Amino acid sequence: MSGALVFDLDGTLVDSAPDLHAAANRMLADVGAMPLTLQRLTSFIGHGIPNLVRLVMEDRGIPASRSAEMNAAMLTHYTASPATLTRPYGHVPETLAALKAGGYRLGVCTNKLRAPSISILEALDLLRFFDVVIGGDSLPEKKPDPAPLQAAFAALAAPRLLYIGDSEVDAETARRADVPFALYAHGYRKTPAEELPHLFVFEDFLSLPGRIDAMKADMPS
Repeated sequence: MSGALVFDLDGTLVDSAPDLHAAANRMLADVGAMPLTLQRLTSFIGHGIPNLVRLVMEDRGIPASRSAEMNAAMLTHYTASPATLTRPYGHVPETLAALKAGGYRLGVCTNKLRAPSISILEALDLLRFFDVVIGGDSLPEKKPDPAPLQAAFAALAAPRLLYIGDSEVDAETARRADVPFALYAHGYRKTPAEELPHLFVFEDFLSLPGRIDAMKADMPS
């Protein structure tokens, strides 16, 4: 067995911002608030839907006393169609297939709720590649707490090789879990790549198997 690799979901394997954007604007329309741009909504992604809803409410001046109502509306709108506009990033399916064929055990660790995460992976025919999916509601803790990532690696029951993500949250999660981190350059990150701890940055998923094989070759036997 080659070892265990764990991926973030939003901004790493898939571009889910368009569906989150559509659901958030439906939520805002429910209360007569003006919609957000896709760029603005994307800047709120990373810490799960409750945090996204909080930031949307703050942006639109909606009082915190309506949090329960707004969260319920967002979940209703989003879980009704979480994969309508969401698409994998370029070369994700063939890269996952190559890694699986190479003997790697693969997992997902995301702050998105597990049910819509599974729905998205199924709709995009990606679920078949993964042996475990840890969502934002799988444990009491969420990333950047290391517990979800540690749980994903524990479930894979193989040597911990790499966490692959796109954001500040992912980099901090890997650091706290003491796991090497690969940074995907085209996700939802706001911080310059050089300011985040990482083993390497990659632009194209097709390059990932080779980078991982090279990393393994450099590891002490």
